[in-house]
Amino acid sequence: MPTQQEKNFDYWWNTSGPWVEEPNVRRSGTSGVQRVMNDGQLVYVKRQTGHLSRSLRYPFGRPTVMREGRALSKLLQLGVAAPAPIFYGAQKVDGIWRGILVTQDLGGFQDLDTWYSEGGRTRLTEDEHLKILDQLAQLLSRMHLARWQHGCMRSKHIFIRVRSGEAGHEFDLALLDLEKSHGRLTALGAARHDIPQLRRHSFWSESEWQALMARYESSLGKTIARPTRQSRLAHTNQHPAERNV
Repeated sequence: MPTQQEKNFDYWWNTSGPWVEEPNVRRSGTSGVQRVMNDGQLVYVKRQTGHLSRSLRYPFGRPTVMREGRALSKLLQLGVAAPAPIFYGAQKVDGIWRGILVTQDLGGFQDLDTWYSEGGRTRLTEDEHLKILDQLAQLLSRMHLARWQHGCMRSKHIFIRVRSGEAGHEFDLALLDLEKSHGRLTALGAARHDIPQLRRHSFWSESEWQALMARYESSLGKTIARPTRQSRLAHTNQHPAERNV
């Protein structure tokens, strides 16, 4: 007789909706995300077939959604905003792993890259923009102090929601795409992985980056190694159109 976990897996596996991310081939398997309406609630369903991550604990691999679901639960426990997991699980069918992750919709959020490219920065005062950097510093330091790293830290994986408040604009930030997220032995280990990665895959100006780092290191209570001049030059050449946003 099927267990409740197996029934839940089959239920979500058989839902359907428009593709947000078309199935792509990675890790010798496929992974894709659909937008699904379930009992009037918008959710996102990630389906994987043979899409595995390997570790000392799982040398033969298991679907990456299992690690991502655990990471999402961990971040929410830490008070770091992220999509809330509704269900995640894995089954082997004819020797092939299937994995599924169902998350709640982050209503009103968009990724930072899109927000900047659509002129979001130009609609803010300097103090309001610094407030975003301050909130991001708090978000990242909270995660790292808990010895947890994102693993694929890019500005496009940071989502923002702008609200109108009595004192002006208010901001909410959240982290997404946590397939590679996991714990570390130390806070510095997590920081030294994620922060240089974020610098390489973001388009803040040097002064904005330094403002973010000052706030981040103050909150972390530790200093991490600065990017080298060569890496800063590579970063400048990577996003020339966005430098003065």
